[in-house]
Amino acid sequence: MLIEKIKEKANHYFETYREIRQYLHAHPELSYQEFNTSALVKAHLEKLGISYSVMAGTGVIGILQGKPSNRVIALRADMDALPIQEENDVPYKSTVSGVMHACGHDVHTTCLLGAAQILSEMKEEWEGTVKLIFQPGEEKNPGGASLLIKEGVLENPAPQSIYGLHVHPNLETGRLSFRAGKAMASADELYITVRGKGGHAATPHLTTDTILTASQIVVALQQVVSRNNNPFSPSVLSICSMQGGYTTNVIPSEVKMMGTFRAMDETWRFEAHKRITEIVEGIATSSGADIDLKIDVGYPTVYNDPSVTAVARTLGEAFIGEAHVEESELRMGAEDFGYYSQKIPGCFFRLGTGNKARGINAGVHTPKFDIDEEAIRIGMGMMAYLGVRS
Repeated sequence: MLIEKIKEKANHYFETYREIRQYLHAHPELSYQEFNTSALVKAHLEKLGISYSVMAGTGVIGILQGKPSNRVIALRADMDALPIQEENDVPYKSTVSGVMHACGHDVHTTCLLGAAQILSEMKEEWEGTVKLIFQPGEEKNPGGASLLIKEGVLENPAPQSIYGLHVHPNLETGRLSFRAGKAMASADELYITVRGKGGHAATPHLTTDTILTASQIVVALQQVVSRNNNPFSPSVLSICSMQGGYTTNVIPSEVKMMGTFRAMDETWRFEAHKRITEIVEGIATSSGADIDLKIDVGYPTVYNDPSVTAVARTLGEAFIGEAHVEESELRMGAEDFGYYSQKIPGCFFRLGTGNKARGINAGVHTPKFDIDEEAIRIGMGMMAYLGVRS
């Protein structure tokens, strides 16, 4: 009966929340600039009679009280968009040039708002406190989660567990997926500048060949993963940008590179940082070049607590049917939900939003990304059910 009541409410309010999602999609805001989104969330919580506080500039933390109990759980949604020009031809297409909700955070925010309404109307049927975390800046270092934690989001009251969902275009609408243990990789940004004496390409002996030095660094860095990492522990190092030179016959005095390093093991992650530094500095020294290396430490691994995830999966199977619940694949993508799951037991799961029959299957972070909006019913309902039963 509890599940049916939640589903009835999700169905009843579906059109309302679909409109909210479409509004958010049409009015995206970049990381740490979610002023209008934050205002919408606050206004909606006020309408529902839910008290809230503001953290990290645009973050909104709602507090819902059920029947008296020491139970405290947190439900999290991120709010920021990406610097991508949308290419979809839909009525709710982004109205902001060069900014798009290409990772589904409009959906996440909508689902949590919907869950908040359901939970607020069922206060007599659940116990304890539900903390609603509407988070800024998931897409940009240092990650809004880290800022919220520093400001005390996991205190007063302290949640015993935290849950978050993420859209998954490769999973058909009507399905959920879960994975216990290591789920997503850490992500660190690499910035390398090689400097030396530039000069005429016909007299390389009078120069410091920054292009050659940079090329040697790119090749040598592949050893970090291929020869230093345990092959049974996934890890990736990719140099994704090399900028230097402007013509055919001049060796430049400077070459800049950027890349990413990802790992599934926190100990190996920081061992790798040392190895990266040794390789870069060693090659620069042997080439007579100067080097600037910055490793911008980003999000930690997302670790789903096995017990909490088992509970969430069981609830998911009850809510949507066991046949519609899958095992999430291991992903080398990163998520700042990892900051929460490093502090308290957490579960980060996937909401199916794809519909291949309708051509809705473009990947996240692409200009064509969109969702089958029927997924909103399931997302808001499942988040509410976690609030009631987890």
